[in-house]
Amino acid sequence: MCLAVPGRVLDIEERDGTRMARVDFGGVVKDVCLEYVPDMVVGDYAIVHVGFALQRLDEESARQTLDLFENLGVLEEEFGDAWGRAAREAGTQRPAGTEAGGPGPAFPAAPPGPAVPGKEAGR
Repeated sequence: MCLAVPGRVLDIEERDGTRMARVDFGGVVKDVCLEYVPDMVVGDYAIVHVGFALQRLDEESARQTLDLFENLGVLEEEFGDAWGRAAREAGTQRPAGTEAGGPGPAFPAAPPGPAVPGKEAGR
């Protein structure tokens, strides 16, 4: 599912000529492009879809929407624990190194590929 989710702007910076913000979505912080709403300031709430802030939202509406999404389980589906969810659905335990909030990698390392004739390892 792909939603437009409200979030609070924590800080703003320019990266490679693009206005970007760190945005808090009820505890999950993501980088968001502010190019569509250039007048956003730190502390504002925005509706965000696929990494782009689309419009400003008042705090009360943002909080109500986040509460509703949390009660429906939508926030976990959008931002949550993918490893834990997959393990629960499979009826097994999560893979080692993928503890929720822990230092484990977002994705397991890819296995080494086949050797390519004429190429030395590491080149």
